[in-house]
Amino acid sequence: MEKVQYLFILRIEFDPGSNQMVKKHAFQSQEVAEYEKKRYRNWDQRLVDRREKKILQTYLSKIESHCPLLLDLPCGYGRFISLSLTWGYKVVAADLSPAMVARALQRGRVEGVTEGVVLDALLGLPFKDESFGLILAMRFFHHLHQEEERKMVLHEFWRVAQKDMLLSFYQENIFHRAQRRLRRWIKRSPTQIKMISWGKFHREVSEMGWAVVEKKALFPGIHSQIIVWLKKSKPES
Repeated sequence: MEKVQYLFILRIEFDPGSNQMVKKHAFQSQEVAEYEKKRYRNWDQRLVDRREKKILQTYLSKIESHCPLLLDLPCGYGRFISLSLTWGYKVVAADLSPAMVARALQRGRVEGVTEGVVLDALLGLPFKDESFGLILAMRFFHHLHQEEERKMVLHEFWRVAQKDMLLSFYQENIFHRAQRRLRRWIKRSPTQIKMISWGKFHREVSEMGWAVVEKKALFPGIHSQIIVWLKKSKPES
């Protein structure tokens, strides 16, 4: 297996007085195996997986990049690696979990993934300015509950990107919020995600120097996830 470069271990503080819980620990090897086995096993999650990849495929067919490097953050167990490689990118797999990065490299090593980095995006990205032709940030934004955290990450993405980013977030949706509350009650899960309005999302990305090129809802009116194609612009003062 390729050598994994351990730069940072993610640390996200949790305020015991808050009712918001975000991921506090890096997945261990056994947890990664269980997560990969179960996460998209049910029919509804398989549908989500297919729809996400279809939307990304549409965006990738439109993006023109002269730099072959793609930053996949968080890479998870490498769910989008094959798709990224199909479009000719060299993937840098980054995540808070060493075990996740190792699994992503294991899945992609035959196809061209050569770099893995364990990092904390909130501490800054250990890359030079404009290193990447494309940034892929799927299922990350909704774990950032504070505006300051989201803006910090957007700033770092802006710094290391040459031009384009594909990013997902959860837009306010009453139906999906009720569905998640029911699911948390049934499964006794403490994890909560952050949903924000389109207006708030648009303001935050604009202030950090990103312009919205296109947006696509996963399942309009039913599911909160929106996948957005962003392009670098001048940050708002």
